[in-house]
Amino acid sequence: MHLIDWIILCVTLLFIVAYGSLKTLGSKNVEEYILGGNNTPWWTVGLSVMATQASAITFLSTPGQAYHDGMGFVQFYFGLPLAMVVICITFIPIYHRLKVFTAYEFLEQRFDIKTRTLASLLFLIQRGLGTGLTIYAPAIIMSSLLGWNLNLMNFLIGIMVIIYTVSGGTRAVNVTQKQQMFVIISGLFITFFIILSYLPDELSFNNILHIAGANDKMDIVDFSFDPEKRYTIWSGIAGGFFLMLSYFGTDQSQVQRYLSGKSVRESQMGLIMNGLLKVPMQFFILLIGVMVFIFFQFHSAPLHFNPNNVEIVNNSIYKADYKALENQLEKVADEKKEISMLYVNQLHQDYDNKELHNRMIALNSREKDLRDKAKTLINNVNKTAETNDKDYVFLYFILNFLPKGLVGLLLAVIFSAAMSSSASGLNALASTTTIDLYKRNVSADKSEKHFVNATKLFTLLWGVIAILFACIGTLFENLIQLVNIIGSIFYGTVLGIFLVAFYIKYIKAEAIFFGAVISQLAIFYIYYIDVVSFLWLNIIGAVLTIITSAIIQVFINNAGGSSIVETE
Repeated sequence: MHLIDWIILCVTLLFIVAYGSLKTLGSKNVEEYILGGNNTPWWTVGLSVMATQASAITFLSTPGQAYHDGMGFVQFYFGLPLAMVVICITFIPIYHRLKVFTAYEFLEQRFDIKTRTLASLLFLIQRGLGTGLTIYAPAIIMSSLLGWNLNLMNFLIGIMVIIYTVSGGTRAVNVTQKQQMFVIISGLFITFFIILSYLPDELSFNNILHIAGANDKMDIVDFSFDPEKRYTIWSGIAGGFFLMLSYFGTDQSQVQRYLSGKSVRESQMGLIMNGLLKVPMQFFILLIGVMVFIFFQFHSAPLHFNPNNVEIVNNSIYKADYKALENQLEKVADEKKEISMLYVNQLHQDYDNKELHNRMIALNSREKDLRDKAKTLINNVNKTAETNDKDYVFLYFILNFLPKGLVGLLLAVIFSAAMSSSASGLNALASTTTIDLYKRNVSADKSEKHFVNATKLFTLLWGVIAILFACIGTLFENLIQLVNIIGSIFYGTVLGIFLVAFYIKYIKAEAIFFGAVISQLAIFYIYYIDVVSFLWLNIIGAVLTIITSAIIQVFINNAGGSSIVETE
């Protein structure tokens, strides 16, 4: 990195931290600290909701996902707009009418304290892990590519987030997320047009899409009914709907964003804004990954994108074997460039040459085989090495091909996204711990200032825990998938509790509590035996919670047992 990149990166991050800290100092009570005084306009709500979901993992993993597997991942978000409508109609009016600080307060009013505590604990477990991962994801990749110490990176990101989140609470999170989203969107658009400028002049955007399609990167919708396929239109609409309904409707990190809205209408408009913009935004990020794939059809790509693994194998007895694979890849890259240009020239004559089409596919298949052989060599050197390098693709492109200044901007994008989602997570974890556990179960008879200070202390505590999670984390198949897997394991059960609370009035406290416990244990087992794609766990968890609690309620009624009377 050049000096100008360091300046842009540091100035951007320091401005966000300082602005968020100074603008939101001095919250006088819990309502102001946790709900931002309920004066957030709808467009800030919308940006905050989007920024909370758009973690650094989104901008590191999603382009790499598209580079390897194409645009199909966008189906994951197809259920989101429908979930936004349901939340706007049902969830938001009830939360505002009851004037709750957290989503889980509602559960005590509908059921009892133990159901509220159960839902809170499930949230704290999965969000605590998730927040640690949002710090760890950019830290491990950037430490690898920049040569920085991993634990130091975790500490730096965590400390920056803790500073303004502790000082200003929800208002600080909302305020900083506006700047962070501006940096993120600007960086993505600039990157997209930079990639376009790097491609051959003969290549029109229509030609780019043709080449991407010829390499199976533009298969956006999959109508397959195979339950083992991770992303299909059915899993996206059904599983994605339940996941998004649970995430935006019951996850305090999101609920807290729109509970801070000025009114029910402002909160609803913020969520509708998210529903309208989120799918196009994810489509665009995936398209950038496809553009990086096209870029490497005309430029040499490394045999392996993770520099740590390359260093390991180059310092081993397999160095010569790895070099031989690199030489073969260079020949494949030269031939790919030649064939791609011939294919483009044919397209200019409105002729889709099937022979050239097939040769492109064969060359990319050959390239994949070489990369797989490289991974085998890496595993021969280090059995525990993570050879999946999807998460390194986009950052490799940024560091090696973007001009001076833009490298710093794109790194600021990644850091901003990490800080944004981590801040929302810490803010929600602290609020839930204070309101649902500490205040309700330990010490309710204290001053407002006491609970503001308690929330700040819990923010600091969860920040430290998240940093520790980040320091002991390990890479998974793909970071963005790991975040969604963690969520899917827990979200279904929590969503089932809320759906019963909203819509099935005859199910009471005892039945829903034990039904939720049984459902969560069943989901752990189903995930362990790995019989369905993780997206379906959201549906299974919600449905299982509803059915199990209904059956238990029938047994209670038949036995003549009494249940806790619900209060509205």
